[in-house]
Amino acid sequence: MSGLVERDVLVIGGGQSGLAAGYFLRRSGLGFEILDANERPGGAWPDTWDSLRLFSPAQMSSLPGWPMPPSGDGYPTRDHVIDYLTRYERRYDLPVRRPVRVLAVEEAGDRLAVKTDRGTWMASAVISATGGAGVPHIPDYPGSAGFRGRQVHSSRYRTPEDFAGQRVLVVGGGNSGAQILSEVSRVAETTWVTPEPPRFLPDDVDGRVLFERATERVRARMEGREPDAPKGGLGDIVMVPPVLEARERGVLHSVRPFASFMPDGVVWQDGSLGAVDAVIWCTGFRPDLRHLAPLGVLEPDGRVTVENGRATCEPRLWLLGYGDWNGAASATLAGITRSARDTVHAIQQFLTTGRP
Repeated sequence: MSGLVERDVLVIGGGQSGLAAGYFLRRSGLGFEILDANERPGGAWPDTWDSLRLFSPAQMSSLPGWPMPPSGDGYPTRDHVIDYLTRYERRYDLPVRRPVRVLAVEEAGDRLAVKTDRGTWMASAVISATGGAGVPHIPDYPGSAGFRGRQVHSSRYRTPEDFAGQRVLVVGGGNSGAQILSEVSRVAETTWVTPEPPRFLPDDVDGRVLFERATERVRARMEGREPDAPKGGLGDIVMVPPVLEARERGVLHSVRPFASFMPDGVVWQDGSLGAVDAVIWCTGFRPDLRHLAPLGVLEPDGRVTVENGRATCEPRLWLLGYGDWNGAASATLAGITRSARDTVHAIQQFLTTGRP
């Protein structure tokens, strides 16, 4: 495709957030399209490791309109999620164009021009929904450039067999760190490195409970009161079957971070040396919002200041699905529905009345 395309609303990103927005846009009567840089459906999910498990049951991991079909033991696998998102896109006949890479969003009179490698789209409103997994985050440790072992971020990790027989550090205290440690420790000598002792949730607490707690905390803040929900957030470790099995083997214990790298390993805080063959960084991501830079909306930390998901410096721009800073639990399958619904409702009102 080339040339100029006119739409009421343009959604950048065809993952779970873009699809949720598409569901509500389909019912709004507005003309819209979804641009996805990937060659296949599923957003960032196909880039996760082979054995990844959600920590919410299928019924609590659903996009609007159609519940995710049940999975074998209640915790959907990566491939189960990809299949669901692929079928969801077809089910609602969402106008996803791929692969289309957005290069820049610019002002164009009373509209926004979305410039891509396949032409330019003009829209009265733009939803950026590219997700929070745009840039893998690896902490800067002294000596890392001279380390001769292998370093891989969790986004590039696939199977434990790649590390069989090696001495491996798994760095990161969240669910990804716990799940990857659980399987790598079966074939390698592993050390789990976390900033502080990991927080394990009770065996009967899953993502559904965590989402309910997060929702209660947000509601309490809005009402100016202390939350009734007990502590425990989406970063706490859920005891999915692989992690339960690792606990039975006695490997769910961690140490505090090392001080620096050396060519063949690391130097620990007490000065002792540790031989290491590989490091798996389970240290999260940062959103990639460079396509919004021409609008002058990026803060020094790379984020965009928003109010109810709408950019405060650009009234035609909304951000969706990047995490709590632009919608409670909006980076999760369980939490995106509310944010997507509110975003589309706000856009309808803006395009109809010209007011927020």
